[in-house]
Amino acid sequence: MTVVATKRRTRLAPEERRSLILDHAADMIAREGIAELSMEAIGRAAGVSKSLVYNYFPNLQMLLSELLERELKRLRRLQSEAVNGAETFEGMVRATTHVYLTYIEERGLIIERLQQEPSISDFHDPTEYGRDTAVEYLAAIIERHFDLPPDVARAATDISFGLPASAGAYLLRTGVDRQQLEDITVSMILGSVTSLKTDFAARRKPLWDGRPAG
Repeated sequence: MTVVATKRRTRLAPEERRSLILDHAADMIAREGIAELSMEAIGRAAGVSKSLVYNYFPNLQMLLSELLERELKRLRRLQSEAVNGAETFEGMVRATTHVYLTYIEERGLIIERLQQEPSISDFHDPTEYGRDTAVEYLAAIIERHFDLPPDVARAATDISFGLPASAGAYLLRTGVDRQQLEDITVSMILGSVTSLKTDFAARRKPLWDGRPAG
C-alpha cells in the first residue's frame, strides 16, 4: 500500500505571521522596488491569502509604514547596543559607525526605497528615528569626556549625528568600499570633536598667569 505524505501547514502565532509578511515585503522591495508591490503579491510570496494579509494590515500604506518603522527600530537598537558595549569614546564612535554602515550596506536599499515613498515616509533619514533621545545621551558623554559646556556638546553631537547618514547615502550611491568609508567617517567625527575640545581650551586659557611680563 502506498502512503501519500501530506504537508501540514504550520500554524504561526499572529505576531510571527505578521513578521513573516513584513519579511517577504522587505525582500520584494529590495529586489523589485515598490512600484509593482501589491497586497496580493505579498500574500503570494508569504504563502498566505490576500485576505489574510488584509487581516493584519488595512492597506498597503500601513504595511509599508510599519515595515519602515521596524527597520529603523532595528537599526537604532543595534546602535544602542554598540554604545553600551564600548569602553572608550573612539571605540563608541567606531562601533556605532560600523553598525550603521553595515546595516545600510545589507538593508539600506529597503530603507531608501521606503523613504522615497511620500505617502509613508515621516523621516528625513534613518538617523531621525529616536534622534532626540540618542543625541541627548551622546551629548552627555561628550560633555563629560571632553569637558565641554552642555550647549556646545549638544550642538557638536547633533551636527556630527548626521555624518553616518551622509556616509550611508554615499555608500548606496557609489558602492565604495565600506571599510574605507567607515574609517573616513570615524576620522571626521573624532577630528571634529577633539578639535573643538582643543579650540575651547585655547580660548578659555588666561592671557596672563598673574606674573608680570618681562
